[in-house]
Amino acid sequence: MKLKLKIISISIIGLCSSLASAVQLIDPPSTPKVSNITVFVAKKIVTMDPAIPNATAVAVADGRILSVGSLEDMKPWTDKYPTQINRDFANKVVYPGFIEPHAHPLLAGILFNKPLLTPSPMPNPWGAPFPGVPNLQAAINQLKKYSDNIKNPNETLLAWGYDVVAMGKLPDRQLLDQASSTRPIIVWDISGHDMYVNSAFIKSYGLTPEKVKSVKGVGLDKDGQLNGQFLEIPAISYILSIAGKDVLKPNEIPTDYLYMSDLMQQGGITTSGDLAFGTLNIDTELKIAKDFSQSAAGALRIVPVVYADPFIQKYGDKAIAEAQALKQQDNDRLIFQGVKFYSDGGYLPETMRMENPGYTDGSVGSTNYKSAQEFAGAMRPWWDAGYHIHIHSNGDVGNLHSINALQLMLDAKPRFDHRYTINHFGIASTAMVMKIKALGAVVSANISYISERAKLEYPALGVDRASYATRLGTLVRNGIVTSIHSDAPVSAPVPLKEAWTVVTRRDVYNDGKVWAPAEAVTAADAMKMITINAAYTLGVEDKVGSIEAGKFADFAVLDADPQTVPAMKIKDVGVYATVLGGKVIPVSETKKPRSSK
Repeated sequence: MKLKLKIISISIIGLCSSLASAVQLIDPPSTPKVSNITVFVAKKIVTMDPAIPNATAVAVADGRILSVGSLEDMKPWTDKYPTQINRDFANKVVYPGFIEPHAHPLLAGILFNKPLLTPSPMPNPWGAPFPGVPNLQAAINQLKKYSDNIKNPNETLLAWGYDVVAMGKLPDRQLLDQASSTRPIIVWDISGHDMYVNSAFIKSYGLTPEKVKSVKGVGLDKDGQLNGQFLEIPAISYILSIAGKDVLKPNEIPTDYLYMSDLMQQGGITTSGDLAFGTLNIDTELKIAKDFSQSAAGALRIVPVVYADPFIQKYGDKAIAEAQALKQQDNDRLIFQGVKFYSDGGYLPETMRMENPGYTDGSVGSTNYKSAQEFAGAMRPWWDAGYHIHIHSNGDVGNLHSINALQLMLDAKPRFDHRYTINHFGIASTAMVMKIKALGAVVSANISYISERAKLEYPALGVDRASYATRLGTLVRNGIVTSIHSDAPVSAPVPLKEAWTVVTRRDVYNDGKVWAPAEAVTAADAMKMITINAAYTLGVEDKVGSIEAGKFADFAVLDADPQTVPAMKIKDVGVYATVLGGKVIPVSETKKPRSSK
């Protein structure tokens, strides 16, 4: 009996040790350092805390929230410490700072500052928006204009935002040669997954079929020559490896980051994920992120999620240890959290894997793994290390592999609070939603698939699947924690437009058609998706996402309450200011370039 008890005891200890390594621990609260208190008084404060859903005052000290309630309720604090009452928001509505759970702030800042070819208008925090190019000929004319405006004839031109579906043609070198046959040109697709180059680029960088034969996704013409198409992440990573130094200029990057910070601030965002940290260059991105997190000009907290592949390529068997070591760089504005994998191709360029029933033209797209077993095998070391895993997943096969891989990993090593997150969630069945619920996964959906893409995608997908892309209503009704995102630079980060879309299911740029109205959600659920649910998706809900004592004093200050205005007006609610760690940043102060120091 003693032996049996000893074995049971050892087993329990082992189990507890295993669970401890897998569970995401909540940081203990730090000892309060109360000096001067600022009490912000507002017409209405929507806390996203169900215990105290509404308030009219919030007390802040040293960047943190002390208390929430009425001005009278603040007395236990204000009677003891020097206090300033700030009534600048007396006629405003205050929400927790909005959270962008899936974006690429550095890459988006770089690309939004490049010559644009987007079909839809693109906002500019410091000036007039780019109006968009309406058709293929307009895109080529715009590209030629960009080339002609560059004085150095040998300088490589990078343009961002070409849309294969909207333009109706997959570019090749001959098409881009119409813009210039002498200047090297790279056109980066709006999905971020594909690049196209002209003949001058191929010649200038000495590319040959033999030289790139080991690079997956490189296109060849009928004669076996390079056709200028570099499709999916490995192929575009190759282009960046040889030309990145010529088109991604270090001296411009601080301004690029500030550009994105200001654009997000104007949308009410105070925290953003960086959902593929290390894609460009691990060391360079780390330096930039650290510098930005210490810059007084920034108005944003960043939560980097490392991209597994470049860490594995650089560090091999030490990849996980090197990724874990990044936590040592954390500060209040830089919080490393999680790892990312790609399940399949892109939604926008119609390269995601679709098999049941596939695309209307008979094609099926691509997936990065042949089976869920193969996908689970790639992720398992990170799963076993206790990582919060984020999955890029779009097509029906990609989503199925993502869900089934989770089940395989859970079967092999159960984990509590694994927070496995399926990002984008393009085409999914009701059965997939039910299994996501059963497995305890989380979803962060790209709602631009409805607001900007449905009309473009339905010829290839059919009206039904294009309509119910991002099944938000079904997710909410099943009790699945759901957030929404822009995937900037894929679309602009405008949380209230995203909230408007999930409430109305309307096309924002075309004819206002309502797509799958049964998948609409309430305004209350929509606002959770850009605040507390988004924080949970990133694993920082103990720090941001609601207005609660102890959390960072991060707020979005609005002209009206999106939950009480007519649904059609949600996207038109003005953002007056953000507050980051108690510091008020009026939108008016981010409308022009300034020093990034």
